[in-house]
Amino acid sequence: MEKKDFEAWLDNISVTFLSLTDLQKNETLDHLISLSGAVQLRHLSNNLEILLKRDFLKLLPLELSFYLLKWLDPQTLLTCCLVSKQWNKVISACTEVWQTACKNLGWQIDDSVQDPLHWKKVYLKAILRMKQLKDHEAFETSSLIGHSARVYALYYKDGLLCTGSDDLSAKLWDVSTGQCIYGIQTHTCATVKFDEQKLVTGSFDNTVACWEWSSGAKIQHFRGHTGAVFSVDYNDELDVLVSGSADFTLKVWALSTGMCLNTLTGHTEWVTKVVLQKCKVKSLMHSPGDYILLSADKYEIKIWPIGREINCKCLKTLSVSEDRSISLQPRLHFDGKYIVCSSALGLYQWDFASYDILRVIKPSDFANLSLLGFGDIFALLFDNKYLYIMDLRTEKLISRWPLPEYRKSKRGSSFLAGEMSWLNGLDGQNDMGLVFATSMPDHSIHLVLWKEHG
Repeated sequence: MEKKDFEAWLDNISVTFLSLTDLQKNETLDHLISLSGAVQLRHLSNNLEILLKRDFLKLLPLELSFYLLKWLDPQTLLTCCLVSKQWNKVISACTEVWQTACKNLGWQIDDSVQDPLHWKKVYLKAILRMKQLKDHEAFETSSLIGHSARVYALYYKDGLLCTGSDDLSAKLWDVSTGQCIYGIQTHTCATVKFDEQKLVTGSFDNTVACWEWSSGAKIQHFRGHTGAVFSVDYNDELDVLVSGSADFTLKVWALSTGMCLNTLTGHTEWVTKVVLQKCKVKSLMHSPGDYILLSADKYEIKIWPIGREINCKCLKTLSVSEDRSISLQPRLHFDGKYIVCSSALGLYQWDFASYDILRVIKPSDFANLSLLGFGDIFALLFDNKYLYIMDLRTEKLISRWPLPEYRKSKRGSSFLAGEMSWLNGLDGQNDMGLVFATSMPDHSIHLVLWKEHG
């Protein structure tokens, strides 16, 4: 058939075909297919694939593709990445989707990162770490050996762990290597705190002492308590040291001279914890930037202004029961905005601006969990058998790690948390180093450490 005649015939057929019903069109196509040979069928197959299997991610504007992808869960998106190189490229660059997925896992988001492919990589790292936590495979253990008597005092800072012992010594350890950096002769240590140059110790001999790491010399001796000193804190900028004692008092000292500036009374039990911290919120009693002193005993938390006035009065007293029927556990968290303490009733969180109780967290099926650390996303808890991680957004325990038979202490200083920044959200860099340390009956120190990423 000539081309001109064929085109006229095709036009007539097309007009007639369009006038048919759907059923008649289908019958017509079936008849034509039955008359077709291999060449025609192959041609039909190739064209149908183009018409029916359209790649919408390739055809749509990128903004619309990202909008559609936001409706899919991360696991489905990872499967979609296997469809083609184009799909993998588009999905991997969908920053908002992967950032949201990371946030949902408790990951910190740094908006300054410009690489569009960065957050999918972070998500893959995050999902691996969260699986390790769920499967109880995120940690590993180690031990520090060197003391010859009971280790009662522990303090951790920037990869270094200080231990104070009844063998009349204090040691400074590099946690990453397990090496002892310094070892100096001291008195019996009930509590310790240190920086690069010095060590401050509170003792069962009722005194506080300041020591120089490099020489082991006693720089200052603070005498005045009539009971064991269970907690110390200090601030070089203020030239202030505070101590809490079994004599029911707090003392404020001049750090450089050893002079007692103030004795704070009002506690009716041993003062087991003192915290000197800058306030980060405004209230009727304090402003952001003010230094605040917190002290805790068995039943109460007291809040004091830190000053050199003699008649310093308590700003506020917090408790979980007015009749003192519920005792507080000897752990206290204060970050300048919130106060958190654990009790037999659960974890109590107070707003520091109003002193109101924000919430009480009562983990189901787990009683008497002790607080180690508290952040924006996670809390670190423990009991006699396990170390626990709680997701504070759901108040569910998401991981646990077995603990050995550690040395028990009602006062709570024979165990501590290590790195704390990950409690505000993991970021792929802060999940390393020390998680937990406790003293053992054989005078060694048991360490729980983050396992390196697989």
